[in-house]
Amino acid sequence: MPDDAATVLDIVLACRRLRRFVEGVDEAAFQKNEEKRWAAFSQLLLIGEAATRLSAAFRAGHDSIPWRQITAMRNRLIHEYDRSNCHLVWRTATEDLQRLLTELEPVAPKPDA
Repeated sequence: MPDDAATVLDIVLACRRLRRFVEGVDEAAFQKNEEKRWAAFSQLLLIGEAATRLSAAFRAGHDSIPWRQITAMRNRLIHEYDRSNCHLVWRTATEDLQRLLTELEPVAPKPDA
């Protein structure tokens, strides 16, 4: 059985890192900065992979979160890495991420110091 608490914490921490990676830059600067793009890409992969590890019961209990879209994005990024849409990564990081954080932060355990 998956450890939902640890997995939720992984997702929350990845969301926070991703938010930090795009902070203070606009989309044009993001697209020109390979390091930021790959950093964002890696956190979206982590979020998508972690989402697949959550129990069905947890996902059902948080059905307002678009789990299928999250895992589909992970699959698309990993299998179509050479055709990944930088705008989609940007939009996800700057527009969609907060919703996931709002849902999961209250149920995530506190990270070890």
